[in-house]
Amino acid sequence: MELQGKIALVTGAGSGIGKATALKLAAEGARVAVLSRTESEVTETCREIANAGGQSIALTADTSDEAQMRAAIGRLTDAFGGIDIVIANAGINGVWAPIDDLKPDEWDQTISVNLRGTYMTLYLTVPHLKRNGGSIVVVSSINGTRTFTTPGATAYTATKAAQVAMVQQLALELGKHHIRINAVCPGAIETGIAANTSMRHREETEVPVIWPEGEIPITNGKKGASEDVAEAILFLASDRARHITGTPIWIDGGQSLLR
Repeated sequence: MELQGKIALVTGAGSGIGKATALKLAAEGARVAVLSRTESEVTETCREIANAGGQSIALTADTSDEAQMRAAIGRLTDAFGGIDIVIANAGINGVWAPIDDLKPDEWDQTISVNLRGTYMTLYLTVPHLKRNGGSIVVVSSINGTRTFTTPGATAYTATKAAQVAMVQQLALELGKHHIRINAVCPGAIETGIAANTSMRHREETEVPVIWPEGEIPITNGKKGASEDVAEAILFLASDRARHITGTPIWIDGGQSLLR
């Protein structure tokens, strides 16, 4: 129970990495604010936390919407009294298409959810973290940080690269307040994010490369699990990572080293 007494916010916590992280933090004693745009999903995550003996609160909000996020953070602090840990996980793949086919509104949607949403999460939670210090973990990706081979994923990779840049910039800015901020960069993980992915004209942008059999070396090609990412997030959120800040950690079984 190494997070006993801590209060955590996890965005995008209705499924995948966010849900696995919320369950993991709660199992270690944190009171967890479970936030997502989908009410039914956060309700289910909170039910599972309660069944395991943990404490949580369900928050429904679009992370890119200031009014919704202000209301959600207000509910969190009213209920739990503060914030110690922030996991900025909410994101989408969006539309993957050639740059001259990617529509401005499609670009804006990916930027809004992935980048504005990360900014808004930090903008509204950092004032609370400044009171006693704390830990922030941003969920980025191997795309845009180590690999650039996903066909048509220009908007997505731009947001993921920007998230790591934010982490490194803010590590210095927030250090004097005893706030650590790090990033995890997953590779292929079994999640439901494909449901919000739209791909067009892949043949125009795809580089004709044949990857070696079992392109995830450590698992002979098998995708990782959300829990694999959640374990790393738990470590970064805990005092075990007290001397780590401004650091991206790639969680991909070596996949990005082949790309």
